[in-house]
Amino acid sequence: MPFPDLADRLAEVRGRIADAARRGAGQQVTLVAVTKTHGAEAVRAVHALGARDVGENKVQEALPKMDEAAVPVRWHLIGHLQRNKAKAVERFALVHSIDSLRLADAVSNVGAALGRRIPVLVQVNVSGEETKGGFSPADLAAGVERIVAMKGLDVRGVMTMAPFDAPERTLRGVFTGARGALETLRGGGLPDARELSMGMSGDYEIAVEEGATIVRLGTVLFGARGT
Repeated sequence: MPFPDLADRLAEVRGRIADAARRGAGQQVTLVAVTKTHGAEAVRAVHALGARDVGENKVQEALPKMDEAAVPVRWHLIGHLQRNKAKAVERFALVHSIDSLRLADAVSNVGAALGRRIPVLVQVNVSGEETKGGFSPADLAAGVERIVAMKGLDVRGVMTMAPFDAPERTLRGVFTGARGALETLRGGGLPDARELSMGMSGDYEIAVEEGATIVRLGTVLFGARGT
């Protein structure tokens, strides 16, 4: 049986999220089970345990896995989306990684062609790491009017990634910065934007304490990648 301890891991994580939310703002938190590098059996396994949100980093890995898994989950695209693959967004419940105005425009055009608005999050690079994509907080402030004007987007909030293995003070600073970016969206014409996608296996409890409404968890559920 694949992932024999998944039920225990999932129960523990859910408990830790609930405890962290009580220490924070008491918000509801969506757990996105990240199945990248694992097969469709991982999707079916978390679905059988009641999880309904699944995340993938790459379109080319996600699309065949959706078809093979064949269970009713909400698919999240959490990794970088190339503009030439923008049409794939119609298969996802939420795209977390709108990291530039050019990509936002491309996805908006897909939504307009489909006659609906594509649910998205704006990716913000709070830490300023060159290895991470996303708007800087200043660029987001400068571009928010253009984002608001894109009729094919349903902008639900912000996504960010904190530096790997950073000290707690740094993590909290990044997550605080993401809250500030969300307020930039809300004040710039998107008052209904409320989602904060932040927190991964190594820092999700701190992220929830700082207001995360979505956490993206892979290793803590399934073990190391591909194992």
